[in-house]
Amino acid sequence: MVSFESDYNNGMHPDILRRLIDTNDEQTTGYGFDPYCEQAKEKIRSACQMGTAEIYFLIGGTQTNTTMIDALLAPGEGVIAATSAHINVHEAGAVEAFGHKVLALPSSDSKLTAQQVIDYMERFLADPSHEHEVQPGMIYITLPTELGLNYSQTELGALYDAARRYHLALYVDGARLGYGLAAEGTDMTMPYLAHHCDAFYIGGTKVGAMFGEAVVFSQQRAPRGFFTTIKRHGALLAKGRMLGLQFDTLFTDDLYSRISHHAITMAMRMKALFRKYGVELAIDSPTNLQFVVLTPEQQQRLMKQVTFEEWEQRADGKVVCRFVTSWSTTDDDLAQLERALANL
Repeated sequence: MVSFESDYNNGMHPDILRRLIDTNDEQTTGYGFDPYCEQAKEKIRSACQMGTAEIYFLIGGTQTNTTMIDALLAPGEGVIAATSAHINVHEAGAVEAFGHKVLALPSSDSKLTAQQVIDYMERFLADPSHEHEVQPGMIYITLPTELGLNYSQTELGALYDAARRYHLALYVDGARLGYGLAAEGTDMTMPYLAHHCDAFYIGGTKVGAMFGEAVVFSQQRAPRGFFTTIKRHGALLAKGRMLGLQFDTLFTDDLYSRISHHAITMAMRMKALFRKYGVELAIDSPTNLQFVVLTPEQQQRLMKQVTFEEWEQRADGKVVCRFVTSWSTTDDDLAQLERALANL
């Protein structure tokens, strides 16, 4: 059965597998102090057009988010995010487990706006008892968002301006960053992102790697003791070269961008199939996440032929479902989806 359940249900891109095999007998220093990590860092700095960026490799998305938020915040500080933000919904309270509250703001489309941050901070500062409250210390956004939407350069620039105005760090979760940068109609680029946030991470787990994320400190230096903080959060890989080698491969010959564009091409073809067979789109996403509205009967019939994720039960009894393409989606996968849709 073909699966559109997630973008991390395949092992890894074949180029990475080949390099892991080719270098398997090599012996290198651990914990990221090896030639492959250094090569990957230089290639990422080049992609960001920022030779001074500090880069670290961590093992997974949740570990990266909790590590970064804990490192960038002081005790008693919280992180501003949209209510739909991954850290607020699908990370099992990991941020709170390390002593920091998620200060969630409502969002109808999963994006956080600069004006929301400004309004929140003005209300917070106007409260004469605000020193008794959790202090906002940073802003968290995902790019693309949990609903597959992108931030424009204008939107990100405005958020960064708001962050600096109130002395907040702006941190960007880039678990699916490759797919966001490859999306149709976007003006976002890696260099613009790097120059308009304090730190972000480049997702590998969902974009071709077996596992791993690359943290980039772009507009500030890594906090004191950051390496120790990584280990404290269980995000440090002893065989660090496995991470460096993967990102070295992804950032060689534009592989990261090429496989991301492939996923977007597949997603747009998928969207065209939904429209062809009269399936309602819940949101018009330009990225690899596609959301559709199905009746429970349609959902059950489709699930016998393809795998996907139930996202939300609507008040009218219908179901919002998520279909995801990736670097590994094939023509045959879409052909099977079309056969299933034709029989709805």
